[in-house]
Amino acid sequence: MNSKQRAYLRKISAMEEPIFQVGKSSVTPELTAAIDEALEKRELIKINVLKNCADDCRSIAEVLSDRTRSTLVHVIGRKIVLYRPAKEEKNRKIILP
Repeated sequence: MNSKQRAYLRKISAMEEPIFQVGKSSVTPELTAAIDEALEKRELIKINVLKNCADDCRSIAEVLSDRTRSTLVHVIGRKIVLYRPAKEEKNRKIILP
């Protein structure tokens, strides 16, 4: 993914609200499975890391990106943005420049 595509995804994600929260239990298999499903349907998701989570936001983002085979768009503050195109071409909602 090049910088233009990443900037485009950041622009889109700025208008989105977080749909998942990572709490004190950190990254669980259930959370990973739910994020994987959401990525297939939405392609771009925003995740909020709560203050009671002891882990670092960057490390959580890398773990989630690795487990869901998605691209880490960016981490800003306690928010994580992940992107993964839909497997089927006809289901793709986001067309990268």
